[in-house]
Formats: sequence, structure tokens, C-alpha cells
Amino acid sequence: MDTILWVIVAVASIVPMFKLLPHFGINQYWAAVCIVPIGTIALLWWMAVKLQELEKR
Repeated sequence: MDTILWVIVAVASIVPMFKLLPHFGINQYWAAVCIVPIGTIALLWWMAVKLQELEKR
């Protein structure tokens, strides 16, 4: 049961990241990092940094 829940959460994280990352200038295949729970947090942080860079322009 835990494995099924983990797979659902991983897929629910990977799909939106796959679509969002290119808008921030990050290769979409980095979305695979969402398989690891801390990977999602790291990508969100990376996107926030990129957003700050884009706002400064």
C-alpha cells in the first residue's frame, strides 16, 4: 500500500514539473528528480531562484 501511494505522489509531482520547468529555463527531464521526495523540494527552490532572476530583468 505504501508503494502505491508513493508512486501516485511521484507521478502527481513529475507531470506538472515536466510542463513547468521549461518556462523557467530548466530542462524538462529534471522532473525525474521528483522520484525522490527531497527532489521535488529542490526543484521548487530552483524554480523560485529562477523566478527571482526573471523578475530582475
